[in-house]
Amino acid sequence: MASKPAPTRPIPRLYLATPIVDDPSVLVTGLPGLLAGADIAAVLLRLEVTDQRTMMARIKMLAPAIQNAGAALLLDGKSLDNHVELVARAGADGAHLTGIAALEEALPSLKPDRIAGLGGLATRHDSMVAGELGADYVLFGEPDAGGQRPSVDAVAERLDWWAELFEPPCIGYAASREEAYAFARAGADFVLVDEAVWADTRGATAALADIGQALRQAHTDARAAAKAGQA
Repeated sequence: MASKPAPTRPIPRLYLATPIVDDPSVLVTGLPGLLAGADIAAVLLRLEVTDQRTMMARIKMLAPAIQNAGAALLLDGKSLDNHVELVARAGADGAHLTGIAALEEALPSLKPDRIAGLGGLATRHDSMVAGELGADYVLFGEPDAGGQRPSVDAVAERLDWWAELFEPPCIGYAASREEAYAFARAGADFVLVDEAVWADTRGATAALADIGQALRQAHTDARAAAKAGQA
């Protein structure tokens, strides 16, 4: 894989994961406003696992609210119950998968037209294998099946390592505004947020605005640090 060039990085963008969706009507109403008020590059749709017909209907109900706002719609591979073909059939832009085996299985259905993102990468070696296989991005820091996460420092270190050496974008999973700032400083191209937004007592709009401000501040601070280092 090619090394990344040195120019100043753009401000990281947000990647918003939904709660697990059973009734999409609430999201259909609220998403357009959320997407209009924040720089969200993509939405990860997590669906309650049910029959394919119902899942397809839910995806198609939510897709316009997301895609018409200029955000990519990705489906959570865990929600698809091994039916990755639903991505294309429902008109989604791609899927987020967990683990190398899931990526290998899904690639024939997703490539070349759709995004194949990957998380569940426990080691640097797994991350490099993902890039070699053709993952369109790698995600670091998300909770495992038991709800455990690496430390903030460990995630930042992995992001910094990837950002310096490899071409596919890297994403940091942030559980708070402070983590979003740290991961942006470490070199994340995108920051994925879920509960940090949906569980915020101020509401999702305020939470997204706050996290977006943290990303901009991290970008400003990183540029200032780079200039100081060159002086």
